[in-house]
Amino acid sequence: MLNNRFVTGAPVWVDMCAPDLGAVSSFYRELFGWELQQGGPEVGGYGQFRIAGRTAAGAMAVSAEEAPPSWTLYFRTPEADATVKSVEQAGGRTLFEAVDITDLGRMAGLADSAGVPFSVWQQGQLKGLDVLNEPGGLIWAELYTPDVAAAAAFYGSVFGWGTTEMPFPGGSYTMVHPADGTPDDMFGGLVPLDTDPAESTPYWLPYFQVDDCDGAVATARGAGGEVRMEPVSMEGVGRFAKLADPAGARFAVLQPSPPGEQMGA
Repeated sequence: MLNNRFVTGAPVWVDMCAPDLGAVSSFYRELFGWELQQGGPEVGGYGQFRIAGRTAAGAMAVSAEEAPPSWTLYFRTPEADATVKSVEQAGGRTLFEAVDITDLGRMAGLADSAGVPFSVWQQGQLKGLDVLNEPGGLIWAELYTPDVAAAAAFYGSVFGWGTTEMPFPGGSYTMVHPADGTPDDMFGGLVPLDTDPAESTPYWLPYFQVDDCDGAVATARGAGGEVRMEPVSMEGVGRFAKLADPAGARFAVLQPSPPGEQMGA
């Protein structure tokens, strides 16, 4: 699962963009208890969603003309510029070149071989998120892609990710973990895009932990969000649902199974 060791290739940050942060911040406050802390001009107004002073996610006001409302995952790299080159050599592309964010770190915006956006983070003063694997925190991520094998090859080339196949009725689920980790450090899955009939474009989907999946879905619906997939339960995983905020940014919520009942326990 996700952890704060933040080894190379592991998710270290997640943020969202929308034209009106005020509108979406009230939604996330109701859903997760997040409070938006707006950044100053030195970071371009970039904000952070926080729980009791701890950062759970980032947020940036971006016009609809610049980019659609969405969530973006950041993966750790020891050298952002070198990773940009690796992405291009592996068939991806650069959305924006590596840039320093004050003394916090260095980042670049990229897209994988299927065109899915993601970012990389080279640690400076900022190591990563404070809230992980707890209510309101990032707990899992899934890549919906037209070609799972090609995605595994791309990210394996760029980050050295390892994969583990978990059998399920009717097929298997490809889970990924960092090169410096083990299967115990699995943080996400690679999923065939055609398993999500509501979508035709590949994308990364972040999952945030909740105590009560059904209650979270009801809260999201009442706060103006969209329920993209009603809650379902999976043995050894938990109960989860797919949502979108009022601006349209897609994410999911997961009420994990008790530790003793999780896969591999």
